[in-house]
Amino acid sequence: MPYRPFDLTGRVALITGGNGGIGLGMATALAEAGADIAIWGTNAAKNAAARENLAATGRRVLTLECDVGEEAAVEAAFAETVRFMGRVDGCFANAGVSSGKKTPFVDFTAEEWRRVLRVNLDGAFFTLRAASRHMVARGGGGALVGTASLAAIEGAARNEHYAATKGGLVSMIRALAVELARHGIRANTILPGWIETAMTARSVADEKFRGNVMPRIPMRRWGQPADFGGIAVYLMSDASAYHTGDTFLIDGGYALF
Repeated sequence: MPYRPFDLTGRVALITGGNGGIGLGMATALAEAGADIAIWGTNAAKNAAARENLAATGRRVLTLECDVGEEAAVEAAFAETVRFMGRVDGCFANAGVSSGKKTPFVDFTAEEWRRVLRVNLDGAFFTLRAASRHMVARGGGGALVGTASLAAIEGAARNEHYAATKGGLVSMIRALAVELARHGIRANTILPGWIETAMTARSVADEKFRGNVMPRIPMRRWGQPADFGGIAVYLMSDASAYHTGDTFLIDGGYALF
């Protein structure tokens, strides 16, 4: 008989920041595996484009404008997602902002520090809390996944606020894995390396940056959003039924070399 644990038919996946980059790569694979998809994003045009692309899979697709840094917005978006979809089986806290200009730490402003924490850490907290409440109340388990970064485990100079959010997300997910296991809820984190997306476009296009980074990637290419489809399907599927509290480093070997 065919191996079927990766079949997600009848399940619903929520991906924040799922209208582009890594989030859309995960959403596409989840839909192709059979899941219905809910995407939250702040850009209406990107939401519409993602919805059109995902509709080709034949799955139900919902896109909502949501700023995950706003607690009330998250609560409203989650309620609408459940109203439309009926349930949420997998929640991917993927929305995030980059640090932008690489400012020396001694010159950091409180405003810049809070700008990054507001989305990357507060947003993940609001999202995962809403999903956890739903899954616990509904019963039947579920999957929580956070998109962190290499910055969580490496020294990210002039990027301390971004690193703090990603390291904090890893720790939060580990705590959730322990607390929520009794409810059949699994929690894991994905740590991307250098991935070619709109967020990294400026760095990837910089000749000096490429010269410094590419020789450190054993696979000798930038990661692509599609490289995260397989792990997303695995973490939401029955194939990972006994796998929780882990961090999945997907970086082409960068951290090893």
